Amino acid sequence: MSGLGERTGRELRGLARVLVRSGYADRTAVTAALTEAVQEDAPSADPSVLVPQLIDEVMQALGEDAKGWPTETDPERLDAVLAELEALGVVVVRYCADHHEARKALEAAADPKGLVFFTDTDVWHAVDFGMLELKVWHPDTANVAPGEPLLDDVLALLHERDLPAVFDEGRIEVSLQWHRRVRL
Repeated sequence: MSGLGERTGRELRGLARVLVRSGYADRTAVTAALTEAVQEDAPSADPSVLVPQLIDEVMQALGEDAKGWPTETDPERLDAVLAELEALGVVVVRYCADHHEARKALEAAADPKGLVFFTDTDVWHAVDFGMLELKVWHPDTANVAPGEPLLDDVLALLHERDLPAVFDEGRIEVSLQWHRRVRL
């Protein structure tokens, strides 16, 4: 990491942190994203050396942190809620690039009851700030509104799993500690 400016080093470490801790990207995807960032932000650095260092640094810190996590983590409880929604016919899209990707999954589904999705940047925000935004749409892609059964059902399932959540400005804000067990 020597030779990088302080700001560039901090930004690359931050990107490595959210990519790895998200738990959704595999080693190949994390390596590709970090390689691109190194090439753009630190063109004099060798990505083949720097990227593994960044990943190893995060994995080591994550391993230490995980020693203090509860047996069942917030993301594991969230996964249970999402699985239950899928069993009810709701399309669930995890860690997508944007709402266009989520819409395609909804449109490809047979008789969907609705859509719940979150993006990669939503997860990165949860990693750093302990809040995940879930978007909830009707089958016609309209946002849910207060008092509608689909929204009430999603909120009830989150609360049943001890995941504090509120509906605010067209999205559900779920308070959680992003303690996802990661294997790269």
